[in-house]
Amino acid sequence: MSFVQRRSAGQEEFHQAVSEVASDVLPWIRNKSEYRDARVLERLTEPDRSLSFRVCWYDDNGELHLNRGYRVQLTNAIGPYKGGLRFHPSVNESVLKFLAFEQTFKNALTGLPLGAAKGGSDFDPKGRSDAEIMRFCQSFMSELYRHIGPDTDIPAGDIGVGAREIGYLYGQYKRIRNECVGVLTGKGLEYGGSALRSEATGYGVVHFTQCLLKQHDLALEGLSVAISGSGNVALHAAEKAIEMGAKVITLSDSGGTIVDRQGLDTEKLAWVTALKTERRGRISEYVDEFDGEYHEGKTPWQVNCDIAMPCATQNEIDNDDARQLIKGGCRVVSEGSNMPTRNDAIHRFIEAGVLFAPAKAANAGGVAMSGLEMSQNAQKRSWSDDELARCLESIMHEIHDRCVEYAPRTENGLINYRYGANIAGFRKVADAMLSFGVC
Repeated sequence: MSFVQRRSAGQEEFHQAVSEVASDVLPWIRNKSEYRDARVLERLTEPDRSLSFRVCWYDDNGELHLNRGYRVQLTNAIGPYKGGLRFHPSVNESVLKFLAFEQTFKNALTGLPLGAAKGGSDFDPKGRSDAEIMRFCQSFMSELYRHIGPDTDIPAGDIGVGAREIGYLYGQYKRIRNECVGVLTGKGLEYGGSALRSEATGYGVVHFTQCLLKQHDLALEGLSVAISGSGNVALHAAEKAIEMGAKVITLSDSGGTIVDRQGLDTEKLAWVTALKTERRGRISEYVDEFDGEYHEGKTPWQVNCDIAMPCATQNEIDNDDARQLIKGGCRVVSEGSNMPTRNDAIHRFIEAGVLFAPAKAANAGGVAMSGLEMSQNAQKRSWSDDELARCLESIMHEIHDRCVEYAPRTENGLINYRYGANIAGFRKVADAMLSFGVC
């Protein structure tokens, strides 16, 4: 960590991500000289390249704006760089390095030949017109196109980058390169996208949770689930959990949390989906339409539940939240967003006998579906919804089994999924790196 902190001074999010992995990997490689002598872990903390560039664009009033664009290409040891683009004011090099580092192990766990990258900009699409977002995306891609390609680096969407933004980005890439190739994933179905892409991350979290419960002779049906967020991942995780018989009792946004102790059903969830995707409303409006409570400025982690699914943002569960969840009877924490749980909270969960499913395993459904979209593009065909649903469920089961293969049992007899995910992901990438020599 001294090495990382010295070379990446001030990048706290990146330090946190590396520390979480290193706490498991360093003891594991202590007696494995092939990894230790080749300094594989240290090499993984230094991206292959970290690009930053200027993005200029005009708003609807003709005023010029200046943003910064990024692409962190961390490793292509097991395949072309793969990872999303994020448009949000919080984007900086530290955030993208942490996301790319996490992506390295997540992509390895899928079993697909995918390297790791992450990119984006400090541009905020909220409140901007379609024309302004189009001009920004075109300016952004006018630089990024030099560094990506279907066998080099295949970006996808992330926070602030949905189907609209992917369309504008892909349109500009085609205009510049004069070629129709699968250089982006998350595309529309009309021009090479894959069915189930928007659902995949949320569905995948629930599939992984179901595997985890079955491994410990438990079932999802009838359990109460507290979900944070009300974006794409949260809504689709809620949809799949309800379908499987769980009782979803919370959703949230930046303003606060709604609690429905009777549980959301498909009608209520459809209303929330329309609220957030069509009307761009606030989650507080839920209690005006249905029975329930609204806790302004609060997160869901004060609510008693069997399963917690953080699906909003990074570091949303701290040590106090962990203590409250444990006190409220929480038995499983399954991460839907990237690094939503602080390291001290993770330790508290594991020590308390709470089954903890880390994001690099539990939320890998999105990148898995992106990999399947790449396969469809390469074959110049589209797979059916049923075929893709079976593939997604199968991949999530395989990720679970890879974690179990390397995971020790805790003192409570439970599987330490964090350890299993870190070691399984690291070993796959590390063995590939050793095959190439020093490069």
